[in-house]
Amino acid sequence: MPSATYRLFEAAMRGRKQILCTYDGYPREICPIILGYKDGAEKSLVFQFGGGGSSPLPPQGDWRCLEVARVRDVRLRDGRWHAGSTHMKSQSCVKDVDLDVNPDSPYRPRRRL
Repeated sequence: MPSATYRLFEAAMRGRKQILCTYDGYPREICPIILGYKDGAEKSLVFQFGGGGSSPLPPQGDWRCLEVARVRDVRLRDGRWHAGSTHMKSQSCVKDVDLDVNPDSPYRPRRRL
């Protein structure tokens, strides 16, 4: 059964809502793009467009791989959906893809949005 945070990520993806949260002590502003599992852990490939992290966030934002269990204080909000303009390589964050906002996903998600 998915965690409450996993379900909030799913709701954000379905409604194209931004997520405000804390991850490893840093405030983050993200849009979840892919959601699923890797090695039994809930994982999400997100596009982070605001907030901080252990490595600097470029002004245009960047891709991040988050372990859902480490995400805290999740709030959904309306706002422009961010998905980045370049993603040059295949993602390795999520092995078993459950949901992908890309309708032409090459990862064969288990469910469609």
